[in-house]
Amino acid sequence: MKTAAAYLRVSTEEQDEYSLDSQLKLIRAYAAAHDMIVPNEYVFQDETSGRSAKKRKDFQRMIGWAKEKDRPFETVLVWKFSRFARNQEESIVYKAMLRRCGVEVVSISEPLAEGPFGSLIERILEWMDEFYSIRLSGEVKRGMAEKVSRGEIVTPPAFGYDVDKKAKRYVPNGDAATVRKIYADYLSGVGMATIARELGRIGVRTSRGNLPDNRFVKYILQNPVYIGKLRWSKGGHVNYSRGNELPENGYLVDGRHEPLIDAASWEAVQDKLSRSERGRRKYQRDGQPVEWMLKGLVRCSSCGSTLVRLSTDCPSMQCHKYAHGQCRVSHSLSIARADRQVIAALEYACDNLAFPIAPHTVPRPAEGPDYGRQIAQERVKLRRVMEAYETEVYTLEDFTRRRREILARIAELEQLQIDAEVDARSKTLEPVAFREKVLDVLQLVKDPQQTEAAKNAALRSILSYIVYEKAENRLALYFFT
Repeated sequence: MKTAAAYLRVSTEEQDEYSLDSQLKLIRAYAAAHDMIVPNEYVFQDETSGRSAKKRKDFQRMIGWAKEKDRPFETVLVWKFSRFARNQEESIVYKAMLRRCGVEVVSISEPLAEGPFGSLIERILEWMDEFYSIRLSGEVKRGMAEKVSRGEIVTPPAFGYDVDKKAKRYVPNGDAATVRKIYADYLSGVGMATIARELGRIGVRTSRGNLPDNRFVKYILQNPVYIGKLRWSKGGHVNYSRGNELPENGYLVDGRHEPLIDAASWEAVQDKLSRSERGRRKYQRDGQPVEWMLKGLVRCSSCGSTLVRLSTDCPSMQCHKYAHGQCRVSHSLSIARADRQVIAALEYACDNLAFPIAPHTVPRPAEGPDYGRQIAQERVKLRRVMEAYETEVYTLEDFTRRRREILARIAELEQLQIDAEVDARSKTLEPVAFREKVLDVLQLVKDPQQTEAAKNAALRSILSYIVYEKAENRLALYFFT
């Protein structure tokens, strides 16, 4: 019995007859009739429209599984080839990629003849699917443009609004007061990062459930929906022009909804944003930023984010997420001081043969087995056995016996993995030999003739990362094994 994957996709909610459940039901019936099994973990589905496969996360996950050395399935079953791809070029590329991996794409409702004639029919079907998608996209965009020109809504509501479906307009919700406060705070001199942190503190989240950051605040400050206008672009992105000017790539029209911000405040905010942008460009350096020795190595002890360089009179670094309003603990640190502390820490490590190993970086011996991969394979077998029992391929006795055997093997492999990791940790690092390597790096980073880039590369050859432990006011170095 072959193992197959199922790929499901619908373009709109109105496609009830082609719903994900309906597609899966038809695919499972086809698989049962052709001696195949479709385990639940190999059912991939995307509820998104569009011709590009790059935006379909489950599709890309399915391709990744198929490219594994020990691929878990030999066939991808789809209801129609249009579910797999509506872009002929992408369809050909991905099918060829899967074919090289030994995986075949089968449309259960579009049987193809063997030989070159079948390939010709498949190309024709792909072209028809793409042509239909292009025409549909054009019709949809024309319809949306017409609606926007009449002041009707065609996009999800912005922060601070809900949708009145009956009236076809936005209506303010409980977050409207927060929008007004964002504008007022920004005009009073509060920075966007500070505003974002305060929003996170009071429980505001983005539409994806993330903490607000600078971009979230800036988008609100630049969105003309808050002064009663609607903007829309045929290409999905609008370069907004101030006032009532029409954006080059879209529409800017008066909406039917209640504004949250008055025109004077809106203009004042846009003026301030423009001045800020001009100042940023004035001091922006051309080309690559100046290298610094610890670039990309130091992490925040609160959130784990990398510390980035700040443009200040006294060169310093700060947690990237804190700078964008997503981390609540400041990790500001002078770069000169950090350099001195790292050099002192390296000297101490060499004198005391103390080289802390970074967590999760202990490699398995090159000649040893990959127990983690073997355990994963056994778990896949276990899921397949359970699926076979659920579809009545296995009897209860067969299922019980195979389950017991696989669980015993998993327990055995887990113990072997633990033993191997303990053994690897004891043998990986030879402190005396490693000391010579660290001394070479130490000599290089102390050399004033060396560039910051060269020092950074040298440190990266021995260090996995450095943690700025703010509470203890120290830098903790973690070495590669």
